[in-house]
Amino acid sequence: MFAKLSRTQAIFFLILTAVLWSFGGLLIKIVTWNPIAIAGMRSAIASIFILIYLRRPRLNWTKNQILGALFYSATVILFVYATKKTTAANAILLQYSAPIYVALLGHRILGEKTSRLDWIIIFTVIGGMMLFFFDQFQIGNVLGNIVAIMSGVTFALLTIYLRSQKDASPLESVLMGNILTALIAIPFMLTSAPGEGSWLGLILLGLFQIGLAYILYSIAIKYVTALEGSLIPIIEPILNPIWVFLALGEKPSQWALIGGSIIILAMIFRYLLPALKNKRVKTQTADSELFH
Repeated sequence: MFAKLSRTQAIFFLILTAVLWSFGGLLIKIVTWNPIAIAGMRSAIASIFILIYLRRPRLNWTKNQILGALFYSATVILFVYATKKTTAANAILLQYSAPIYVALLGHRILGEKTSRLDWIIIFTVIGGMMLFFFDQFQIGNVLGNIVAIMSGVTFALLTIYLRSQKDASPLESVLMGNILTALIAIPFMLTSAPGEGSWLGLILLGLFQIGLAYILYSIAIKYVTALEGSLIPIIEPILNPIWVFLALGEKPSQWALIGGSIIILAMIFRYLLPALKNKRVKTQTADSELFH
């Protein structure tokens, strides 16, 4: 178990979470299986990993814990379905509209206000996302796009209800959500088998891309706002093509580079620089007190 984090450490945990999430696209490429079966097996492996980490999970069946689990499962399943029914770019872009819903709902549910600067950063980041996927975004399948939007709403609500358990242990919601996802996917897992060489990808997806990532996320969300918990990990989709480029040589487009740069600069300006500045001030204060 991790000791209490500072806000700066929590932000870095969110960045690490985004890095781990970003390997999903590359790992899924090496798995040949039904998409919902992949989601189910990934969640089953992640459940075992999280259960080992927790040792004795605290399942108190509160409203917030149950809603967190339901929205987790819905997010995973809806996103997989959206990716199947529309383009990957559409699915990712529409899901990562989540910070807007967090900003709108966070104050009502959590009492966390969204500042004018936060709204500017939200729309700057979403503008960067639109540029990032500029040459890939299509009208696509209407149903798929609607489901992708729904996955954005459920991801926002997942973030909010994990954050609502800041004085408890939000990881139990993730554990319950993974178990539920695995149960829902059983019919899809029984009708076929993963292709040759797919198990390595499935294990890595379960242990790291979901298991370890959500352990870090569940710890970090206790020390940051719900908006930060949905906005900082938005760097995930811009990291995904970097790994694909390094592994497979698929070069990102010029628009992707421009959009990705805007997102990274916005994150640095809003969160990283203030966090590092605060850490430096605290260090200087502690040193000053030490010599007095």
